[in-house]
Amino acid sequence: MTDTSKRAWVEIDLSALEHNYKEIRSHLPAGCRFLGVVKADAYSHGALAVSRELERLGADYLAVACLDEAAALRAGGIKMPVLILGTTPAEYARELAQLGITQTVCSLDQARELSAALGGMDLKVHIKIDTGMGRLGFRPEDTDAMAEAMRLPGLRAEGVFTHFAVSDEFGDPFTRLQFERFLSAVEAVERAAGQTFDIRHCANTGAVINYRQTCLDMVRPGLALYGHYPAAERGGLDLRPVMSFRARVSAVQEHLPGETISYGRTFTADRPMRVAVVGAGYADGLHRALSGRMDMLINGRRVRQIGRICMDMCMADVTDVPCAPGDVATIFGSGGDASVSVDELAALAGTISYELLCAISPRVPRVYIR
Repeated sequence: MTDTSKRAWVEIDLSALEHNYKEIRSHLPAGCRFLGVVKADAYSHGALAVSRELERLGADYLAVACLDEAAALRAGGIKMPVLILGTTPAEYARELAQLGITQTVCSLDQARELSAALGGMDLKVHIKIDTGMGRLGFRPEDTDAMAEAMRLPGLRAEGVFTHFAVSDEFGDPFTRLQFERFLSAVEAVERAAGQTFDIRHCANTGAVINYRQTCLDMVRPGLALYGHYPAAERGGLDLRPVMSFRARVSAVQEHLPGETISYGRTFTADRPMRVAVVGAGYADGLHRALSGRMDMLINGRRVRQIGRICMDMCMADVTDVPCAPGDVATIFGSGGDASVSVDELAALAGTISYELLCAISPRVPRVYIR
């Protein structure tokens, strides 16, 4: 980033995104479709830019959380199929149909309301079966209800899917149980409805890594697409992080022994210190829970963040590292020969990498590189 007016930014490496897409695709069964999960602004990577890249690469489907996210993709020129994973009020059924969006159907009541609101238009839908997530979906034994939903006027039941609760945990028997429930339910529904689904899908990132037998007709990688693993298992996938979070050093301050740093005076200098003020804080997505616990990179060296992380800035000990205003600090990502991973910070914050990625604020510019 050469624009020195930017206090913080994230770099999105589209070459890494392309690598991850091709790497995942190379491990899929022949003919298996690829759905890229781009909800939550593509995990803060920029849904429109990521979707354009996936469309260029030949992905088959996209998934978002809600109508607003889907409509934004269409407004940005995305033509490929888009699945809304959440629910949408029936009053927007015609808008869904006009935009060519695929809607998840989780209950017979929802299906009936969508059908009645379509007014003669057709809407592609995917039936959601709750095999153990305990969230949205028909119960596996609701065969008659699902079959009726498939036959309602205007609803074109293209697909059926479920979502795994613990697929990131290798060898957990509950994932196999969910898969068996799903296959049995789909077979029963297709028999009762007298029609078959074109797309059966249940493999999220964890399942693509740990349970390849669940890939079926389509997979739904999210975190893996952005270069991260949900747990220790790698499944033979070579993934590259797509996002790096960087900020400028605003100032370098001299502090004497006994002086304190930041809110709450939680850090006291025990020696003469040079402290860098870095232009990123919790309003940018740098969790306050990481205060005094994390390292960042400045001029290729790890330095310790000290004191409470503030809304718009934080401080780091650069006593032993050359540092001047205008230098770049890497919050996570690579810098020189060193790196700080999202997984490392997530572990320190007691959370998951998904949350740290999604926490990057809209005010932080996304800079796309190859």
